[in-house]
Amino acid sequence: MRQVILDTETTGLEVGKGHRIVEIGCVELLERRVTGREFRSFVNPQRKMDEGASVVTGISDESLADKPLFAEIAVEFLNFIDGAELVIHNAAFDVGFLDAELARLDIPVRIAERASVLDTLALAREKYPGQKNSLDALCKRLSIDNSHRSQHGALLDAQLLAEVYLAMTAGQGDLGLGALDATPLARERMLRPLDVPRPALRVRYADAAEIVAHELRLAAIDKASKGKLRWIAASATPDATVLLQTA
Repeated sequence: MRQVILDTETTGLEVGKGHRIVEIGCVELLERRVTGREFRSFVNPQRKMDEGASVVTGISDESLADKPLFAEIAVEFLNFIDGAELVIHNAAFDVGFLDAELARLDIPVRIAERASVLDTLALAREKYPGQKNSLDALCKRLSIDNSHRSQHGALLDAQLLAEVYLAMTAGQGDLGLGALDATPLARERMLRPLDVPRPALRVRYADAAEIVAHELRLAAIDKASKGKLRWIAASATPDATVLLQTA
């Protein structure tokens, strides 16, 4: 299974007020393993950063002036996430901003049309009800070192979220069923039959006493069903023999 851990940084908190994305960070997982493939891009939002957002992220208007517009990185971004499951903390926030950016393109497309979404905030609230479930709180709870996170950053937060997600869902692997989507060589390795010698199948025939007990039991059932027992009718041939076989 291919997953992409995703985070964004924005000029402010409300997409409805025209705030826009300034950074996207993605980390790829394949069968719950970090592959080393990442996507990161700063984006010129064509508007000013809120002061609070600039303080939290360390991103200034000046640093974004020479960065590409979202339209210039959209195809590369969509190709990176295409067909994956997106793992996002507070997914509604990031997906809302991404959909707003995509809606400005000449051919609008929505994130849901390119990838499915898993919200780790909802997952954390279900797993740790009544507790703080911010990314920092989860790192502390799950003993993940985030001491280098002095400011928010999309790629850094995606890297930390990858660790958090894997720790939160430890023991929830797919039992090897991912082999169905693997390459032929990978399937051969994962589904290789065990070369273990097995004893021959043992067959034990019913003795005379067991045959009599069996026939008496069938007769009782036939009587109770008023002659509707199909077993007797099906086996009533001149050479019919009642056998019990056990391995």
